[in-house]
Amino acid sequence: MNKKNDKAERRKFLKNMLTVGAGALAVGTGTVLANENNPGKKTEKIKVLTTDGKVIEVEKPAGNCKINPCSPAKGAAARHGIPGRSFVMVIDLARCKNARKCIEGCQKGHNLLPEQEWMKVYLRKDHPDAEPYWFPKNCFHCDNPPCVKVCPVGATFKRSDNPVLVDVNRCIGCKFCISACPYSARILNWTDREVYADHDPDYSPETSVPGQHGTVGKCDFCPDRAREGKLPYCASSCPMGAIYFGDKNEDAVTNGEETLRFKQLIKERIGYRYLEELGTEPNVYYLPPVNRMFPYERGLNNLSAERKEVILKTITR
Repeated sequence: MNKKNDKAERRKFLKNMLTVGAGALAVGTGTVLANENNPGKKTEKIKVLTTDGKVIEVEKPAGNCKINPCSPAKGAAARHGIPGRSFVMVIDLARCKNARKCIEGCQKGHNLLPEQEWMKVYLRKDHPDAEPYWFPKNCFHCDNPPCVKVCPVGATFKRSDNPVLVDVNRCIGCKFCISACPYSARILNWTDREVYADHDPDYSPETSVPGQHGTVGKCDFCPDRAREGKLPYCASSCPMGAIYFGDKNEDAVTNGEETLRFKQLIKERIGYRYLEELGTEPNVYYLPPVNRMFPYERGLNNLSAERKEVILKTITR
């Protein structure tokens, strides 16, 4: 994505989220409680509502920054979520056509190798009489994450704003978290991507860059981009607008083109969470593939004959 389009996307995302957030505030569900009686008056502090119901004061974001500070959190600060935020993702399966741009965007943004896919797209079929459909799958950033429980060194951790992150400063590559994850959302890095000094003070788990040999990598929900009011790489790269991202506390999600009420969307479109019965409480929701925009065959057009054969033989259920 070029700089011009990226700036346009950021402005649109900010405008949409702030508009819906203001409406949510009126009914008591918004998270930003800034004093807006004098909109022209400059203030240095704003009040935000944390996820545990406490009102705290933080410095007012500067410029186009939606969250202060704009820069990714580092060290111990990265383990604390952005106050008052509860990030969620909604994937509309009716829109997905396996364009794979979400995968490419994620790989580019996180400096991944071509074979490293934090976002995967599967062809699924729920039962023999049903038609197949495309199913994007990333880390679900569970509220009850098995991966966190089995990590012996605290490298994997859950934040109050929902992301589950990996700190390569602590990761020892034991792969316990890979085995514990029921969604196969994690991979082991088999090569270094950049020169990296142990316990590099400039490293931030919010960016997951650089990934290091012998450590675990996975989707991180792009909290560094959320600080800037940007969508995650996968959502901003999807040409069909299939991936929505937003704040559950503000009751708003957007794909960059349209902003919707989260609760209303899940209720009216019968949104669900994958493998809900496991009790992991994911923060990624799916909208059923009803009235699909494209036949599933279209997603096979740009694949090699060999790859197409493999996909058709291994349709997941």
